[in-house]
Amino acid sequence: MPKFMDYMISPYPLRIITLPIESSKLKLQSLNILNVGHLPGRISFRHQSTFSKWAFIYLSGGKGSYQANDGPVQLVESGSLLFLRPGVVYNYGPDQDGYWDEYYFTFEGTRIEEWLGSWLTNVDEAKQVGDEDATQLNRIERIFMLMESGLPDNIDRAALLMETLLFEFMLKAQATAETTKTQQVIDIMDDLGDSLFKPFDAKSIAKRHHISISTLRRVVSEYTGYPLNAYINRLKIAEAKNILLNTDDTVKEVADSLGFKDVFYFSRLFKKYVGMSPLIYRNNMQL
Repeated sequence: MPKFMDYMISPYPLRIITLPIESSKLKLQSLNILNVGHLPGRISFRHQSTFSKWAFIYLSGGKGSYQANDGPVQLVESGSLLFLRPGVVYNYGPDQDGYWDEYYFTFEGTRIEEWLGSWLTNVDEAKQVGDEDATQLNRIERIFMLMESGLPDNIDRAALLMETLLFEFMLKAQATAETTKTQQVIDIMDDLGDSLFKPFDAKSIAKRHHISISTLRRVVSEYTGYPLNAYINRLKIAEAKNILLNTDDTVKEVADSLGFKDVFYFSRLFKKYVGMSPLIYRNNMQL
């Protein structure tokens, strides 16, 4: 198990394995692992770095940031998957005075183009693939062992196992993103429901959820089938019907409680959705 110290990178022993034979000796020419490494407790940050080969990094601990070209600075943590690709300038590494634990894989081959055409997407976005998973870490350790053996067949096996590892990471990232998106929609809809008893302020709601107003409109439309303002009005009128039937509040008091400053506008809106005025609705439904 080759380990060495480099205090510029980490205060702990590093494990780095480079392809120990000529790639021409490998049966699998479409995908070659060039080197793999484990950098526990990494403290170094790389600025304006470029690479001639593809690589991906899996963080098993710590946190930091990652930026591709002039894109946004993305905060990353344990369970993050990062890609490094040729022709891109990267700034990445742990927080100042912090660390992260890193497994990295550098590779090349025509198989990468196949991945990019199907399941390997948005490679400049950090992906969350989950904290340390025994199955994934066992795969990583097996890849390291196969590379260390120096046997051509084992190195081919390592490349195929790396492909499986990366494919599973991407499936996890997709599932995590879908779960996050679903929870965000739930949070937005809950927030809209809580805004019934005050004037509707789309800008404030969008800001609370770190999205644009156009995104808020799209989410509501996709989830409810109604435009944002129409959906809010429907919620407010549904609540108005409940108040009219279960309290003695005047129409003006109902309008005020629901954030309508103009009782005449409220009455017109009520009639639009219910088909009758608030007073007629109350009188008819209480008979």
